[in-house]
This record gives sequence, C-alpha cells and structure tokens, in this order.
Amino acid sequence: MNPSFERLLQRAEALIDRIEAVLPQPLGEPDWSASIAFRYRKRSSGHGVLEPVRHVAAIALEDLKEVDAQKERIQRNTEHFVQGLPANNVLLTGARGTGKSSLVKACLNAYAPQGLRLIEVDKGDLVDLPDIVDVVAGRPEKFIVYCDDLSFEDGEPGYKALKSILDGSVSAASANVLVYATSNRRHLLPEYMKENLSYTHTADGEVHPGEVVEEKISLSERFGLWISFYPFSQDEYLAIVAQWLTSFGVSPEAIEAARPQALVWALERGSRSGRVAYQFARDHAGSHGQAA
Repeated sequence: MNPSFERLLQRAEALIDRIEAVLPQPLGEPDWSASIAFRYRKRSSGHGVLEPVRHVAAIALEDLKEVDAQKERIQRNTEHFVQGLPANNVLLTGARGTGKSSLVKACLNAYAPQGLRLIEVDKGDLVDLPDIVDVVAGRPEKFIVYCDDLSFEDGEPGYKALKSILDGSVSAASANVLVYATSNRRHLLPEYMKENLSYTHTADGEVHPGEVVEEKISLSERFGLWISFYPFSQDEYLAIVAQWLTSFGVSPEAIEAARPQALVWALERGSRSGRVAYQFARDHAGSHGQAA
C-alpha cells in the first residue's frame, strides 16, 4: 500500500473515532446489583449514564410521624406496584419540609427486598425519559422514576416529555415503571392572575377554564394519585422533634426539657416542618454529645 495513502487512511480513522466519541450514544445499562437507587446524569459530552447511588438514605416508614394518611396511600400504591397489580403514578404536593421526598425514600427501602428500584432524574433531563424507560422495560425489577421538587417554567422541553410518558404517547408505558414526583406547586407550572381572565361562563353559570389554564392542569391530572401535605401544628412539630431525638438516644426527660428550645428553633426558621424538626434534633443531639 502506498505510504501516503496509508497515513491518510489512519488519519481518517482517527478523525472518525473522535467524531464518534462526541456523538450521542445509546443509554447503556448499569450494574443493577450495585445499588437499589440510581441517578441519571448527563456527561459533558452529552452522553447519558445511570449511576448507582452508593449510600442510600436509610430512612424507614416508621421514622415518619404525623403523615399517617399520606403514608398509608403511597404505601398501598407502592405495594400494589411491586406485586404486579395496577398502580398509579404519584404526585406529592404541599408544604415544604413535610416529608414528601422522605416518604418516597422510605418506600424504596421498605420494598427494595421485593425488587423495587429507584431512578432519580433531574427536571432538565426529563427529555431523555423515553430512553430510560426503554432500558429498564425488559428488567424483572420494578422501577420508580423519581423527580424531586418538580416544577416547570413556560416552554421547558421536559414538560412535554413527562406528559407523554405519563399518558398520551403512542407507545404504552412499561408495566414496570411508575413516576413519583414531589412539588410545591399543585399544577407544576407558574400560575398568573391574568390567566383567570381566560375563564368563560355559559348561560347557566357553568365555569369553563381557558386553554392556558387547561394546559397547566393537564400535566398534574396525568398523575393518578395526588397526595397533599400540610404545615404541621405546634403539637405535631414537637412530636416529630421527640421522635428524632429518641432516634439519637436522647432520654425522655431531656426531650421534655428541649421543647422550649425546639419552639424557638422553629420560630427562627419561620417554619414548623419535619425538616426543621430533624435539623433541630441533630443540632441538639450533637451539642449534648449524642452520636448520629
């Protein structure tokens, strides 16, 4: 072979290799035995990967207090799912710090021995949701695609991708995949006062929302199960504080003595949420030499 031609061929092959390295690649399967939870991440090259979560939060359903009604509903839905029975996609909405994401993690820990797995997907990566579903569709496990603190601004691409996966795509959703999402917004999109002007009234007084409002409602309606969370009362907040302090090994007497401090802590934070209760318990236990 002509040496010049051979060098040209080598350079062409090297160029092709470099081009292939930056082109989007099919989503590969991770080591499914590495964890019960995975994160979908985009590399700088644009390639998506499923990364195992090495340290999954060890929260249990019994650790969550004052949300018994919400716990019962999501637990029943998840149990149906892992048993192969019909189950719904779930939207958990309401006050911040009340246990929405903790409840999803606790369900994962409870049902992982029965084959439940979780894939966390950021809002910006929801456009790749069909690829994720294709990868796991043939697996024997049951997968929760988890979107935390989900909300959209007008025109974001992940909005329509999520709508299609929930209900509306030509292809049927995989029987081993559900979407669990948490949000502080009931309808997941910003709502403006001017949109109220788009409502119309019929002659008999019936109210019909306009197209903009209908579009915003349509996404949340595709979740079959809505679970709402509400701000805690003072007694509920103190009960959660007591539960967390107990888990850190604080004595009942010390817990009772810590009640005024817990209330001041919540007042300074402007919230009596489960998250604030947990943060107070960690600070108090750490200040008194209790191991986490």
